[in-house]
Amino acid sequence: MKLRFVLPALVLVLGMLGASSAKAQVGVYFNPVFTHVGISTPDTGPFAFLGDNTTGRWFGGVDFGGYWDFYHPKSYDAGLDIRETIVHGNNASLSTFSVAARVAAKPVKYGVRPYAQLAAGAGRTKAEESNIHVTKFEWGIFGGLDDPIGKHVDFRVIEIGYGTVTPQSSAVQRAPVTIASAKLFNISSGLVFRF
Repeated sequence: MKLRFVLPALVLVLGMLGASSAKAQVGVYFNPVFTHVGISTPDTGPFAFLGDNTTGRWFGGVDFGGYWDFYHPKSYDAGLDIRETIVHGNNASLSTFSVAARVAAKPVKYGVRPYAQLAAGAGRTKAEESNIHVTKFEWGIFGGLDDPIGKHVDFRVIEIGYGTVTPQSSAVQRAPVTIASAKLFNISSGLVFRF
């Protein structure tokens, strides 16, 4: 996905903006992610994203991006999150790029910070036996807990996400065939580096 090269530039810009504002908080992460992709109607043929007659499959890969919390009322922080997720399963691939509105609570018991995000972007899919990549609109809702373990490092205890994207399917070659959007369930954990 060509948009992935935009991410490092945006994180750099966010970091510079964060450095220029005393209260701005910037975080960068690169974590393992597991995504369950499910569709309600099984697809068949070489363009079936999950495999022939399959309605669900786990994919594994990486989730990387950054956030910028630039709005700081008393009880929460708000900002933007930009991320790319790249996962593979059954020799198929799914790559999503999204921008999210982000809200993080001030630290609660033991310093843990819960957060929630509403994201929209593009998802690019490629089936196992296909040379075609299909890019469609993707959205997601994410929530998680960050636990500070150092001055500039948080342990992302857990992040759970739910969203949808329309994957590659037999409809690419056979117009009358329609396949519903795939439901994405994400789970991730790892480290966040704050600046």
